[in-house]
Amino acid sequence: MTESIIIEDKAPTPVGQYPHARRVGNLLFLSGIGPRDPDTDAVSGDVHDQDGNLVCYNIEAQCRAVFRNVRAVLEAAGAKWEDLVDVTVYLTDLPRDFRIYNAIWAEYFPDAANAPCRTTVGVSWLPTPIAVEAKCIAVLRQ
Repeated sequence: MTESIIIEDKAPTPVGQYPHARRVGNLLFLSGIGPRDPDTDAVSGDVHDQDGNLVCYNIEAQCRAVFRNVRAVLEAAGAKWEDLVDVTVYLTDLPRDFRIYNAIWAEYFPDAANAPCRTTVGVSWLPTPIAVEAKCIAVLRQ
């Protein structure tokens, strides 16, 4: 069985000792992908005070950045957006952010019959000051 590691410069650097993705046979397992900008490490839409403390975040900007970063990792592995089969999304404020996240999901996956399976989980925090992260599995069909 073929196995390969994917590390992509067009996605943010992982915050630990792990790759962006691992391909095993025709399955592609993505590590948790957050909304950080790959060039600046900044999080889209975050507002900080003069001491660098997070004042507020923009869940729409973060969701779009997560999907952009997921797409970059998929493409680096030779996969396409349509190859996603399962997505687990973690939100740090599920009651506040789910409606917006769900609307953005519908933009990216307008046809429920062709969308990947999805689980959305509310968590108290993520390893960096982000509000959303996605863990994905894709099937490479070529």
